[in-house]
Amino acid sequence: MADLIAPHGGILVERQLAGSKREALLEKARGLPKIRLHDFEVSDLDMLACGALSPLQGFMGKAEVESVLESMRLPNGTVWSLPIVLARPKELVGRLSAGDDVALTDHDENVLGVLHIEDIYAHDQDAHAKLAFGTQDEAHPGVARVMNLMGNTGLGGKVSVLNRVRYEDFREFRLDPKETRAYFAELGWKTVSAFQTRNPIHRAHEYLTKVALEVTDGLLIHPLVGATKGDDIPADVRMKCYEVLLANYYPKKRVKLAVFPAAMRYGGPREAIFHALCRKNYGVTHFIVGRDHAGVKDAAGKSYYGDYDAQNIFDRFKPEEIGVEIFKFEHTYYDKKSQGMVSFKTAPENAEAVSVSGTKLRDMLAKGEIPPPEVTRPEVAQILIEFMKGK
Repeated sequence: MADLIAPHGGILVERQLAGSKREALLEKARGLPKIRLHDFEVSDLDMLACGALSPLQGFMGKAEVESVLESMRLPNGTVWSLPIVLARPKELVGRLSAGDDVALTDHDENVLGVLHIEDIYAHDQDAHAKLAFGTQDEAHPGVARVMNLMGNTGLGGKVSVLNRVRYEDFREFRLDPKETRAYFAELGWKTVSAFQTRNPIHRAHEYLTKVALEVTDGLLIHPLVGATKGDDIPADVRMKCYEVLLANYYPKKRVKLAVFPAAMRYGGPREAIFHALCRKNYGVTHFIVGRDHAGVKDAAGKSYYGDYDAQNIFDRFKPEEIGVEIFKFEHTYYDKKSQGMVSFKTAPENAEAVSVSGTKLRDMLAKGEIPPPEVTRPEVAQILIEFMKGK
């Protein structure tokens, strides 16, 4: 079997219980106080269960949150860029104390796990938003989540997951880190590049992934399927796009499609680090970071982050602290002059870019028009056209 990269922190930390321990705690959970989780917190809990958030063992306490926000490190010095927080208004958790257990449920009040409370602390929502996202503008979806869905009191402690989320969608693609690692090892992939996406893959993305595939043994297309903002393309539509693209334009034996269960935070540079570290837990050795990774625009259409902030942030750390090699790609497009995909690094002088703005692209799809094949593959365009018709 191939020697795989170690998980972040050295050990894959899975917080799911089984057997008699699970049964005993599940019985106890029925009589515990309950906290109903938001969708993004359900994703966090599920990732804690399977080790995707290694080395974390639960929701962060005060010292961990402050360390991550201020230095992008856990208190022991391990790089970690975004706080994983469970917080509620004080009046909802006022009777809880350190040492208590509380059951964590989904929207239907099904018990998913138990939080073993080690720390109850004042959660500074303003500081959380400002330091994690670089803004306190509630038009930013990550800020809005912190300010409106969390609360002023944080609950930190290890979790014991009793029931994994029973997802009905993409079941064959929901692979835990130990499963992707087993797959890579079986195929002898020692180096694996990963591509994070919350959008359909267009020709520029296809180019980036194939360049990465030139220098690694395999490629993991790992789209995020947790909670996203309302105007993003739904995950089920995107998955159809990925499948048709891989079936027709990629080498089948060197590419794996699996889904990433995280919720989107739209945290730009900090989220780029978070995405890379999580993929390390899945067995990935190389991670693609393009222009404005995990970015989002304000009401005026301006990005909250600079075009290459998500690449430059990695320069703050020693390569071995991240442990994953970062592919930093420039903006790419099809050039009529050279008749191929180019980037700012490779384009000839007076390059003739074939480009379509996002607004123009949406207008074309809404009208049932296939965009230029230099922009998107026709099979992908057709799926998006059908989606637009349905809307």
